[in-house]
Order: sequence, then structure tokens, then C-alpha cells
Amino acid sequence: MDDPIGVDESGLLCARGGFHVDPWGPTGRSIVTHAHGDHARPVSPEVHCSTAAVPVVRHRLGDGARVIGHGWGERFAMGDAVVSLHPAGHVRGSAQVRIEVDGAVWVVTGDYKRAPDPTAELFEPLRCDGLVTEATFGLPIFRWEPPEAVVQDILAFWDRNAAAGRASVVFCYALGKAQRILAELARLTDREVWVHGAIEAVTETYRAAGVPMLPTRPVAESERGRSFAGELVLAPPSARGTRWMRRFGEHETGFASGWMRLRGPRRRRSIDRGFVLSDHADWPALLETTRASGARRVLVTHGYAEAMARYLREQGLDAAALRTLYTGEPEDGR
Repeated sequence: MDDPIGVDESGLLCARGGFHVDPWGPTGRSIVTHAHGDHARPVSPEVHCSTAAVPVVRHRLGDGARVIGHGWGERFAMGDAVVSLHPAGHVRGSAQVRIEVDGAVWVVTGDYKRAPDPTAELFEPLRCDGLVTEATFGLPIFRWEPPEAVVQDILAFWDRNAAAGRASVVFCYALGKAQRILAELARLTDREVWVHGAIEAVTETYRAAGVPMLPTRPVAESERGRSFAGELVLAPPSARGTRWMRRFGEHETGFASGWMRLRGPRRRRSIDRGFVLSDHADWPALLETTRASGARRVLVTHGYAEAMARYLREQGLDAAALRTLYTGEPEDGR
């Protein structure tokens, strides 16, 4: 079976369809699976994505691209391919791309997770002949605890610091992770949370879509000299170590990310508490998705692609790693 999916200088390419998926270089037409910066770049004048992702994709890409939304399961033609988008469960609006060419079906998962998330559509299993799967956490060490337990730990961290008169600053990705924490905490408390401006901008798009979350206030709106003792603050990882942090006085820091499963990232970031909460599939979920797809050919990309492809070959699958710009540990706290 010839692979209808390959990689060129601009990224993941479906040549028969005349489009790239999540390109990193210039291209005329693309499908963007979701709006994280390693998937949505301003390199294409025509961008297709799920209808649910349109607001955040536009927010990410600005006015330089024509953004076209498609409903879940809606079939549309691109060149010689028939394409449809299906929920990936990674963040709100994140999509898997189903591509049919000459009767063969391929699926590009993009980033995905299978665990339920109150802010994102549930992952939809898809059968296919060929699968292009991510491998951000494609090693056996990465296995997640139930998210409910992790969020209970975040609340306990907040309560403990509040009792001691300290602020709690939790670093998390501005798109998806922050909103997931706010929604999960809303099941346990009704307290207000302070947020960095980058998080507030995305959170407003989730509120507009009707996603229930804790009330938030931008830190930028706080009066000069205000005490943050006892408060929870959500901030993107880029805020760590900046002057912005000085306003919180005595505080402890947390980091919500799948990378907190490893000791090294916790030590390098000098974080007081790591919360293992990821919006990606862990190792068991990656293997289950690959098996359930029924794919005869598996291409692995993003993260530990070589290691996962090697393991799949040892299990008897026809698997190979795809070249990508994104390997190893990122700085975004996914």
C-alpha cells in the first residue's frame, strides 16, 4: 500500500489532496487539527478546521488567513481526496483528519486524548487502513492517574497555601489545560480564580461556547498593591521567572503537565509541586488507539516517534517514524 501521507519541507502532506496537515512551512491550503502553536502557524492563506475550533484558530492565526469550519463528520472534497473531521479529545475543537483516497482510508490523529474532559469533545475511535498517530508521550513510563484525583490535589494545594496565607500559582498551557482545570474545579468549589491575560483571552472563547468554568479575573485588573494571599492564579509557563510574578508576594508554584511524571522537568523548573495532568494520550491509550484502528500501516510523529514505531514493529505492525520539528520535551506544559 502506497502511503498517501508523507512529509516535505512544509510538513505533513497529502499530495493527492493538495493540502498539508498542521504545516510548519509555507503552503497554499492546510487543515489545522487545533490551535496550539506547534500545529497552527500562520503559513497558509486557506485553513480548514472544525467549526468548534474556528474562534481559537482565528485568535491564533490573526487576520492573515481565511479560516473555514467544518462540522463533525461532514465530508468535503480536497483534490482527489474526500476528507472529514472527527473529535480528537485533546482540547475543545481538536480534530482527527479522516482522508479517503481511491477507497483507502487514512486517519491523522493530531494530538489526542481518550479521557473524558468537560471542555472538549470525546475522542471518536476511527477504523482505517493507515494511521498517522502522535507520540508526544510515547514511552511506557507515561501513564496517567484519573484526572478527578489530580484536580482534587490541585484544590488541596490551593487550600493548604490559603491556610498558610500564601498564593498558589499553577502554570498550565493557556489553551485547553487552563480551561480544563477551571471546569474540573467548578465541580468542587465556586471560588474565583485569577488568571494571566493570555489565559483569559482563550477562556472567554470557551465561555462564549457555553463551557461551564469557575469565575475568573485577569491579574492585570487587580489594584496596585493588592494581596493575593489565599488566591489561586493560573499562568502560562512563559510567565515563570518574569517580573509579572513579583506581585504575588509569598507563594508556591505548581505545574500541570504530563511532563511532571518525570523528575527532571520538575527540578529544572524549580517547581514546588507537579500535577500530572495531560491533554495527550498516555502510553496505554496510544497502543489501544493503534490496535483499535485496525490499521495495517502506522506512521508515528511528534514526540517519541522513533521509540514508539520501533515498539510497534516488534509487535508485528508495519510502522515507521515520520520526520517532524517536534521531538522530546516541549516547554509548554502539555
